[in-house]
Amino acid sequence: MHYQHPDRLHAAILDWAGTVVDFGSFAPTRIFVEAFASFDIEISLDEARGPMGMGKWDHIRALCDLPTIAERYQRRFGRLPSDEDVTAIYERFMPLQIAKVGEHSALIPGALACIAALRERGLKLGSCSGYPRQVMDKVVELAAANGYSPDHVVATDEVPKGRPSPAQALANVIALGLDDVAACVKVDDTEPGILEGRSAGMWTVALRFSGNFLGLDWAQYQALTPAQRAAERTRIDALFAPSRPHYLIDTLAELPTVIDAINARLARGESPQAC
Repeated sequence: MHYQHPDRLHAAILDWAGTVVDFGSFAPTRIFVEAFASFDIEISLDEARGPMGMGKWDHIRALCDLPTIAERYQRRFGRLPSDEDVTAIYERFMPLQIAKVGEHSALIPGALACIAALRERGLKLGSCSGYPRQVMDKVVELAAANGYSPDHVVATDEVPKGRPSPAQALANVIALGLDDVAACVKVDDTEPGILEGRSAGMWTVALRFSGNFLGLDWAQYQALTPAQRAAERTRIDALFAPSRPHYLIDTLAELPTVIDAINARLARGESPQAC
């Protein structure tokens, strides 16, 4: 038997918040602020956004490890936050997240047209998220009511390690019956999500404006001038640079054009691992 290089993409694996739903990725960030506030610890939205893309327990652990937040915790409780403290915050976070995720469940403008274009190109649709299954069930239900149902969903607590580990992306590969990771593209608005795709050996596409790095809602984004958008592209591209996405686009609406470009590269024998 001989290795046969794929000549086109077979699947796209899409993130959820900030990628397909919840323009600006507000659902998780605002709940982090509320969860910490319930322990009398103040954190800002910008601080809450910092580790976005990781599993939520790991996200809270990363926030607690920030010197500024650890100092606030020390002042309030007389000690640094332990793993048990992280779990307590996480357990406060979960019911808040489930209760409020519906407030930020709208599909990102252009998402349905993009999904239809991917289906027309014969792609299967996998998905993964930093949300645990308990939250994902609600997110998936709301998305289906709005017309979006991927072929498979992997929550962060369904694999041994969350992002930036490749486990969720690879779980999609197995569930979708795919033969080659080089025939997959991972689309995400966070560095851990891009690193997930890179580590899985996939093509990667980073989203600049619909997710965490811009952090604006749709109306605020629409109000940006061309000059402001150009400046934000430069800033956000620099933030994504260490994770080495193969492509950077503004929103999911531009993805079909990238799919065509990747298919052309695959047909020429190019591989995501080599570039």
